[in-house]
Amino acid sequence: MDPRRQFGNRGEELAAEFLQSQGLTVLESQYKKSFGEIDLICQDGEEVVFVEVKSRHTSTFGYPEDSVTPQKIRHILRVAEGYLQESKQTESPWRVDVVAIEFHHEPPTITHIKNIDIPEALW
Repeated sequence: MDPRRQFGNRGEELAAEFLQSQGLTVLESQYKKSFGEIDLICQDGEEVVFVEVKSRHTSTFGYPEDSVTPQKIRHILRVAEGYLQESKQTESPWRVDVVAIEFHHEPPTITHIKNIDIPEALW
């Protein structure tokens, strides 16, 4: 497995453990459709939570969450829509969260951004 994928998997595992410690249930990991992937899909009470995990080794390129671009959000929304239809949860409340992990600290710093702001133009 390539080192970038290994690093990403490590971040996703850490994010899943963190979210579970916060009371969320992980339903899916690396949920794929032909047009994209969602790192984690969780349940938080009644709400389905689509989670984008971003990890960084260094702060050279800014905070991990800065790399969640409008294009990335658009992909998440498309995959989320597919998941909700496939799982017959189209009427369920849902949100998109970002878990940002900075590995240049020990222990790694985890930032959970709940219900990110999604620009109306992306709908």
